Amino acid sequence: MLDELTKLMESLQTPVGPWEAVIAIGFSLVASVVTYLMYQLFYGSRHIGAGVHRTFILGGPAITALFLGIQTSIPLGLGLLGALSFVRFRTPVKDPAEIGFLLLLIASSIGAATNNFIVTAILFVIAFLSLGMQWLARNRFTLFGRSHLMISVDQPSFQTLETRLSAFLEERLRGLRLETMSVLDDRVNLHYQHRRQTRFDWTAFTNELKQLAGPAKLEVFIG
Repeated sequence: MLDELTKLMESLQTPVGPWEAVIAIGFSLVASVVTYLMYQLFYGSRHIGAGVHRTFILGGPAITALFLGIQTSIPLGLGLLGALSFVRFRTPVKDPAEIGFLLLLIASSIGAATNNFIVTAILFVIAFLSLGMQWLARNRFTLFGRSHLMISVDQPSFQTLETRLSAFLEERLRGLRLETMSVLDDRVNLHYQHRRQTRFDWTAFTNELKQLAGPAKLEVFIG
């Protein structure tokens, strides 16, 4: 029975050895966990993301396995985009910082699949140091002393709410600046920056904002 199983494994056509695959996928899993922890440490407390970090643990090893399977096949490599075209984010990415973590995850997965372990480790060290310096400087220099506010409201209600909403925000928040405005799935998404204020009552601010919106479907994300 054991001999038959050994012959069956030897008959399988694969360019990647079992131990090579285990090492690559295992390294990718560790990198995915580190990416997840970095996300929680430097970004998770802001609570304005779309929750993409929940895909990190499975996403990293899956991407590595995918590249291990196609690395010796040009037709499969060319069809990679088509194979991934079915993936859709039901919830849009709400902050550009999440794209950085996704790129870090993908880069580490490809690095594991191509045996570039040292390069991937250096990438994580540089990313951790950069995020750490940003986190330390954010509360010490006025250049980084700004907070983010994201508001999502249904498009029909926004037309009647826009003037009152702008006046309310300018009255409550200092140094308010509209960064981006987008429309997706009949919802208007507004991204503001404002000067950070100590001891600001965000609970009362959110309640007043929802009272102002009335029956409108309004979502608030504070960072």
